[in-house]
Amino acid sequence: MITMRSFDLVLRGGRILDPGTGRDEIADIAFSDGKVAAIGPDAAAGVAAVERRVEGCIVTPGLIDFHAHLYWGGTSLGVDADRIAPRSGTTTWVDAGSAGPGNFLGFRKHVIERSHTRILAFLHVSFAGIFAFSSEVMVGESSDLRLLSPEACARVAREHADLIKGIKVRIGAVASGTNGLAPLYLALEAADRAGLPLMCHIDRPPPRYVDVLALLRPGDILTHCFKPFPNAPCWSDGRIREEVLKARERGVLFDIAHGKGSFAFSTARAMLAAGFWPDVISSDVHALCVDGPAYDNLETMSKLLCLGMPLAAVIRAATATPARLLGRPDLADLAPGSTGDATVLRLVEGEHIFEDVLGEKLIGDRRLVVDSIVLGGRLWHVAEPA
Repeated sequence: MITMRSFDLVLRGGRILDPGTGRDEIADIAFSDGKVAAIGPDAAAGVAAVERRVEGCIVTPGLIDFHAHLYWGGTSLGVDADRIAPRSGTTTWVDAGSAGPGNFLGFRKHVIERSHTRILAFLHVSFAGIFAFSSEVMVGESSDLRLLSPEACARVAREHADLIKGIKVRIGAVASGTNGLAPLYLALEAADRAGLPLMCHIDRPPPRYVDVLALLRPGDILTHCFKPFPNAPCWSDGRIREEVLKARERGVLFDIAHGKGSFAFSTARAMLAAGFWPDVISSDVHALCVDGPAYDNLETMSKLLCLGMPLAAVIRAATATPARLLGRPDLADLAPGSTGDATVLRLVEGEHIFEDVLGEKLIGDRRLVVDSIVLGGRLWHVAEPA
């Protein structure tokens, strides 16, 4: 016998697509006291202060954008998380190194603690974070080794362990100039001392994509993993580089991080055709790509969906996998007792035009759009009718 229960919120009639628990079914889901309270018959039989009909929608765990730049007002590349969340469906953001040891406290106080959506962070090994990234000024923070202090980085990461979930470094001709792999060595020292994973950005060579992979440890993340030439993960004929396969075998993770210059349809087609799906789908949204070509993570997810990645795998790469990498199992799924975040999506079929960082257009047959967002068990946002 099912006992009628009272809930704060019930979403009724949606398709619960939750890769973290393996659930894929039409069911009601209920929330109380900031948590997922019930799914299925118990939720269906209950009453709630707020109810929303979501027939025809997909209900997923709250989407996680694992790579974004959100130190709005404190860095030149920062964007406003709460302003973008309603269109992206993001309930948890990971800031990928906007702040470093010298300015993380300001990021925490002035942005993170004031945000409605959750912001976690990877701390940059550069003392000032990413401080000169704009259309007018572009100075690679890793080009000056005097700014890279493993000691300061590890100390601040430990002091803010509730928010800092990893260490970030940017290397490549743009970010680190002629320093080669030296910034990566220093960042690995900081990550080891802090007991955290490392996220490594790679742009134009030097160093090479494969030389970076050779140094990454199991659990570390190579971000911008589907870059165009040069520093693509595959050869010109589409074959995946052997070093990429070996890195995955030993536990290195691969993150999309679309951004302004780091996602090409040609690379993605080759990698997906070979069965190499990204572990994480993220936007790398910042001031220079928030109005295109990246826009937000739902745009990136839609691109990979149209390129042939299965819907459940796309959702997993923006929910369960990043939650695991963050050490936040409460964000990974919609199991009763989990944090009460959920993203309600509509899969809109038809002709949709997408663009990569090289200007190539893709005519896709579907797009994911936001219907509504649940934050901490309450209905935080409802999209206007299309």
